[in-house]
Amino acid sequence: MLLAGATGLVGNQLLTLGLSQGHQITTVGRRPSGQGSSEIVSSFTKLPRLPPADVAICALGTTIRQAGSREAFRAIDHDAVITFASAAKEAGVEHFLVVTAVGANTDTSVFYSRVKGEVEQHLKELGFRRLDIIRPGLLLGDRQQSRPVETLLKGVAPVSDLLMHGKWRRYRSVPATSVSQCLLILSAKTEPGVFIYHFDDMMTVLQSSAHDVIK
Repeated sequence: MLLAGATGLVGNQLLTLGLSQGHQITTVGRRPSGQGSSEIVSSFTKLPRLPPADVAICALGTTIRQAGSREAFRAIDHDAVITFASAAKEAGVEHFLVVTAVGANTDTSVFYSRVKGEVEQHLKELGFRRLDIIRPGLLLGDRQQSRPVETLLKGVAPVSDLLMHGKWRRYRSVPATSVSQCLLILSAKTEPGVFIYHFDDMMTVLQSSAHDVIK
């Protein structure tokens, strides 16, 4: 398994959980994770040839504020993702999983959501046998980097989540641990196609997996 974004919130939890379950995980990123079965430390603008793998997971992501500009944000959330995906495809990967965001849409006027929509579209065009797209709302968990707005939203999430019904349920907050668990479960799926998961879809995946374990 190849993993990009192993030092981020979702990626780090996925790496820890995956290794505990016996997965062999090669991390790919600008900084070493210090945990991977093997590690490729590289800029995504000069990514070396990746080792063969069946599955690749991309948990790269930042915010415009953290990146410093729209251009810097796009370089990470679009360009680096596509570079990693293209390298994974060349390495023989047939199953690619990516974390984007709820509201991803190529036609929206919201820059953040438009970039997320564009990266999804370009991933589809790469022609993986199976592509899983995870679209979480607010991610809950302890980040190394400070995100003041996100911290504020986390504080009101328990109340705001209760007010989100119908189509708005997809905007509910979700623990990063749940997203990482969902990704690992989906990484074992083999049915071909493009699959998109919002809040309720992720909960269904997690509940189905728990039910299978109980059986």
